Amino acid sequence: MKSMKTILFVLILGVIFYFVIDEMRKKNVPMPTQLHPIVAEKRDQLIQRAAQKGITIVITDDFRSAEEQDELYARGRTEEGTVVTHVEGGESYHNYGLAIDFALQLKDGTVVWDLKRDDNKNGKSDWMEVVAIAKEQGFSWGGDWYGFKDYPHLEMDFGLSIRELQYGERPPVR
Repeated sequence: MKSMKTILFVLILGVIFYFVIDEMRKKNVPMPTQLHPIVAEKRDQLIQRAAQKGITIVITDDFRSAEEQDELYARGRTEEGTVVTHVEGGESYHNYGLAIDFALQLKDGTVVWDLKRDDNKNGKSDWMEVVAIAKEQGFSWGGDWYGFKDYPHLEMDFGLSIRELQYGERPPVR
């Protein structure tokens, strides 16, 4: 019985040690401070290619600090408002400069998140035309996610998971 308690104690100590080291590894890696240059280039191309189809888009969000992410996460939880994200700081591709959000802009300057609108009158949803262009450029779309759908969200993960990014892995710059 005594050896079983010792084994259990060592096991618990090992798990605690693992999580402490895990957190230390995350904190010792500097976070990016701006949109990744490849993502920025693809963002600009997306805006241009959409305009060529008669669709004006605006980027409503791109790089977001971990602190800004935490502020968004608090909405609808500890702060007034509606829940707009399901991840805290350091858990979003926005925090690594690898994601953008977009919306459609009308001729009068109004910004809308309308997935069915067809202002260029070609029989296709303007929103889905933008998504198709984005996918051609290598973005993945939040509207394809299982569960929570994030229709304005486009990201380029370069094959890296959030965990890998937390540990300091970064996509190539070129």
